[in-house]
Amino acid sequence: MTKAEIKVVLDRVLTWPTERQEDAARVLTLMEEQDASPYGLTDEQLAEVERRLAEPNPESMTLTESRRRMRKRGE
Repeated sequence: MTKAEIKVVLDRVLTWPTERQEDAARVLTLMEEQDASPYGLTDEQLAEVERRLAEPNPESMTLTESRRRMRKRGE
């Protein structure tokens, strides 16, 4: 998205009802706070989260997966 496109969207936000404008400001503020946070996930951690979300209640894991997890915990 270009800066011009973002400006168009933000200009439209100013036409929204006050409550919706406050919601938008709150979301943008939270995004800024997240960017300033010293905490974050590595690409590998993010991929693991996405994998787990895709299968939130696995009934089993392979022996290879189990060994891999045990090795990571021992690090």
